[in-house]
This record gives sequence, C-alpha cells and structure tokens, in this order.
Amino acid sequence: MPHTFDAETLAGVLGHMNRDHAADNLLIVRAFSDPELVGATMTGFDGDGGVWSARRVDGSDVEVRVPWPGGEIAERPAVRRAVVALYDAACARLGVEPRPHS
Repeated sequence: MPHTFDAETLAGVLGHMNRDHAADNLLIVRAFSDPELVGATMTGFDGDGGVWSARRVDGSDVEVRVPWPGGEIAERPAVRRAVVALYDAACARLGVEPRPHS
C-alpha cells in the first residue's frame, strides 16, 4: 500500500502545482498519457505517484496517474524532488528544454 500524505501536505502541493505550474501539469499528462490533451489539474498524489484530471479536445475528462520516476516516496521533502524529476522526464519525452530549477 502506498504512503499517504496528510491533508496539509496534499493541499499545499496541489495548490502550488495548480496555481504556479499549470503548464507543467499539462506537459506531464501529455508526455505520459496523450499528447493531444488540452488541460490538466493535479488532483492528488501518494507515495507511488501523482494524479491529474486531464481534459481531452472533445471536452471530456480523463484521470491520468503517473508513477514517480525514482520510485516510492514517503516524506514531504521528497514530493518536490519527485515532481521535479517527473517534469524533467516529461520534457525529455516531449523534446522540450526544461527550465532551470531553483
């Protein structure tokens, strides 16, 4: 059973991803699901990976679950590293130059 994160961690990460990284959400779902997706919102995550609600071109939604590239995580500081690794992997799959990470 994957590690579950507390409500505060979930709210913080999801708020940040959806507020500050909307384009990254779309990049990730396009890379790991369907390159024709037109929108994405991160809706959850656990120790095994992230979950997004993605919008198809016809307006329907699909859930996209993507495992963390480095394997299971179980601590709050690992979430950021896992999301950054996922973003970098998505960029590599799509041939997009990743922006620098601070």
